[in-house]
Amino acid sequence: MEKQKYILYARKSTDVEDKQVLSIEVQVTELRAFAKNENLEIIDEVIEKKSAKNPGRVIFGEILKRIERGEANGIVS
Repeated sequence: MEKQKYILYARKSTDVEDKQVLSIEVQVTELRAFAKNENLEIIDEVIEKKSAKNPGRVIFGEILKRIERGEANGIVS
């Protein structure tokens, strides 16, 4: 069975540092472990440091375009 291809996406808000518990490094470690456990192939790891409060997360938008082009099956976040 062929592995599904995913893009790992970790984000940390730049608004208030103490609102989000997990650091980028911890998120990436946890997401890698999850992907391995689920037999998912991570083709790229993307980090964004921007608030999700307002629209316009450019990096996230680029990930969605990559999925639409068929580069990946989805996002692990």
